Amino acid sequence: MKIADVRVSQPMPPGTPGGWRRSMGQIVVAIDTDAGLTGFGIGGGGAAAIHIIEEELRRLLLGKEATQVEELWERQYHATLAYGRKGLAIMALSGVDLALWDLRGKAAELRVADVLSDSPATDIPAYLTMGMAGDDPEVGIAGALEEGYRMIKLGLGSYKLSDADHLVEVVRHVRQRVGPDIELTADVSMAWTDREAVLQVSERLAEFDLGWLEEPLPADDLEGYAWLTERSPIPIAGGEHEFTARGFAELLARGCHHVYQPDICWCGGMTQLRQIYAMAQTRGVRVVPHRGSEVFGLHAIVALEAGAPIAESGRPWMEWVGGRQLTGGRACLVGEGSGFGVDLSGCF
Repeated sequence: MKIADVRVSQPMPPGTPGGWRRSMGQIVVAIDTDAGLTGFGIGGGGAAAIHIIEEELRRLLLGKEATQVEELWERQYHATLAYGRKGLAIMALSGVDLALWDLRGKAAELRVADVLSDSPATDIPAYLTMGMAGDDPEVGIAGALEEGYRMIKLGLGSYKLSDADHLVEVVRHVRQRVGPDIELTADVSMAWTDREAVLQVSERLAEFDLGWLEEPLPADDLEGYAWLTERSPIPIAGGEHEFTARGFAELLARGCHHVYQPDICWCGGMTQLRQIYAMAQTRGVRVVPHRGSEVFGLHAIVALEAGAPIAESGRPWMEWVGGRQLTGGRACLVGEGSGFGVDLSGCF
């Protein structure tokens, strides 16, 4: 099954946010083969990633055997070393890799989850990520509980360390509202920089039994993360903005996090996420992929997670992709057919 063409586009569905999420947002990759099969994948990087695929990666792929997924990943990675390794080039490669995995499943007439595991989970718990920019999160909390979520992640990136008293009171209010049986986590979105001040805040937040504190420091402050992870009474999560198994190997070696959160559409695709899971399981740490309830990540979680799988709610502007159902606080695959079970031909 030889690769006959590689196509790429950037759809702009309703609700697509502005800023970098639009200009460097999600791209759709289609790989056509001489066997009549087409594989679809989603990566990131917007117009820059499209340029990388059309001008660099496409020529490496044409005429190659589509089932040699891992070999093709390494070929593309090494071809982009001068300007890649992390960031936009790997986001582009992620979309290509997922399209190849879609083909791998279609050629075998299996779902990708069934290619990865003989007994993937049927459905798994999901958690809701909720913004907390306002002072009164009551509406969001009530909606999450009504939908059946047993775990909620609070977006705290708008709160400054200098306003720790207010931050603590907001989290206290949420814990009192949801009670002791709903799991809470918090996401700072890399907004803080002072590791000692972060430690002080984590000590104050510990009484609210948070499952993790996510990205409390910039992604490249590996020394700070290792220092904080060793001391924080709340587990530290991160990795959403790390790339490739090589990058995660360094995080794991340094002990940067308790919970690792690769994004399958950014970190290098299924080929890399599979390796990240294997490394993390060897070290006894948890993997909770970013946007895990979206279809590509969900295939990985239901197949590769050996412990307590859980999927993050997806982004509203990506609902059009389909292939999964998120209801009652649980996520499951619903796509028809093989591969990832999605048809993205309408993007071209």
